[in-house]
Amino acid sequence: METIKGTVSKIKMLSFTASPLLRFTIGTTNCLIAKHSLNFLGDVKEGMYVVVGGQWNARKQFVVQKYAVYGKTRIMLDMDHYRQSIKVVQK
Repeated sequence: METIKGTVSKIKMLSFTASPLLRFTIGTTNCLIAKHSLNFLGDVKEGMYVVVGGQWNARKQFVVQKYAVYGKTRIMLDMDHYRQSIKVVQK
């Protein structure tokens, strides 16, 4: 299993099935994720720094099997923003 790390850009959903297929780019590398793709959508937004592990397919696309986000995930950032807005309203 190889690993690639970098900033995510161009997140796009390719298929709307029970387990959606997502395409995204890390640097100049095209990546695909099917397994855990809904979790990936919840955790990652464009501009976040991630590490992905997987293998190359015949079309020179990196098929992701595992991923990790450096720092806070998208859900964590949204919760922090929500908590800060509640504190401002209560004051």
